[in-house]
Amino acid sequence: MSHFMNTVRAHFDAVAEHVLGQLTDTEAVTLNLSAEDTLYVRFNANRVRQNTDVQQIGLSVQLQSQGRTVRQSCTLSGQLAADCAQLTTVLQSCRAEVSVLDVDPNQVPIVNHGCSNEEFYGALLAPEHLVPAILKCAQGTDLAGLYAGGVVIRANRNSVGQNHWFATESFFLDYSLYDGPKAAKGSYAAAHWNTQRWAANLARTRDLLDKLKKPTIDVQPGRYRTYLAPRAFADVLGMMGWNALSAAAWKQGRSPFKKLVEREVQFSALLSFAENFALALTPRFNSEGEVSNSLLPLMQAGELSTLLVRSRSAKEYGLIGNAAEESEAPRSLDVACGSLAERDILQAIGTGLYLSNVHYLNWSDPVSARITGMTRYACFWVEDGEIVGPINDLRWDESLYDALGTKLLALTDWADLIPACDTYYTRALGGSHVPGALIEGWTFTL
Repeated sequence: MSHFMNTVRAHFDAVAEHVLGQLTDTEAVTLNLSAEDTLYVRFNANRVRQNTDVQQIGLSVQLQSQGRTVRQSCTLSGQLAADCAQLTTVLQSCRAEVSVLDVDPNQVPIVNHGCSNEEFYGALLAPEHLVPAILKCAQGTDLAGLYAGGVVIRANRNSVGQNHWFATESFFLDYSLYDGPKAAKGSYAAAHWNTQRWAANLARTRDLLDKLKKPTIDVQPGRYRTYLAPRAFADVLGMMGWNALSAAAWKQGRSPFKKLVEREVQFSALLSFAENFALALTPRFNSEGEVSNSLLPLMQAGELSTLLVRSRSAKEYGLIGNAAEESEAPRSLDVACGSLAERDILQAIGTGLYLSNVHYLNWSDPVSARITGMTRYACFWVEDGEIVGPINDLRWDESLYDALGTKLLALTDWADLIPACDTYYTRALGGSHVPGALIEGWTFTL
């Protein structure tokens, strides 16, 4: 166990006991801790431009009293006396707020969902070795990106005995290689640094950048057979986290997958995916302390297995909960692979498009599960199984009912692990394990 893990665990136990010891007979509390010890290094022009170590601990306090619920958060200093005093103030503030609220008819009472303990250790490079390891392989390139590596912790306790702990040690390097205004994007993420794997990863991105030197092709709007590389396909599937798999959104008439849930349509038999917490991307427990199954099938051979259901939705709509988080979005999506080998991708495209990345995604028509977005970075026009050249950026607009249904031709026989790279306020957990996808007649509009 790392020193940071030890220190945070002991501190959390101490401040939790302090809060729980102040409760009255009519009160119950759930505490959620978020902590990190992360080295951040930002690169530009293959040089270090910014680096910093971040250690931070945040705590959320959820108070229930007489059918009412309040949640407030604070940042902890790591000093026990100061933090206990701060949490006493937070608890008093929660009591003042809860006293003026109406009774919540859909409140889910705080109960004991048991205890769990998961720790995943990595082998990360020491800071003095990290920069040379990255930059030596990237010599001669214009590399820009962000490295974030270290320990991330989530923990949960409540006043009726629940106690969960999750800590993971990992890194990601989210980067781009530039040639003037053109760029190819890559990422390398793992729990153990491997210089050979980093070199191979970089070589693939360099190869994409070299292909961008070919004359640019002006592709006209239309429908084209299109290959979505794993990162691009992961972004498309990520739209399912915007209400598509939410039980509450379905019951409220806001789900883009309404027709799928109600069996009016189905997806391709090639498509199966699940929440897979064995990927160690995020804890199995949610903010209520409910623990999900290690593997929760969401879709099997094109048939929806279940929506994501948090306890509040289960109570309000008479459903069976499955320990979903408050957002009812996938946290650790694992998509089953297919049979398309990497060496066969261009031949399988024939004539069409190869998209390494997409961005600016949004629902354009939620009722028909239609999404829109733009191509980005290394995207190419392919003719007769050969890359002809890069394309100018195109806007696309496509229904997931079609793209994941009759238009889905193949999935690759391998998948990439794509961790969440968000660093707003704190380093994010979660991510996905996604293959590439070949889709017939992907619709480009501008």
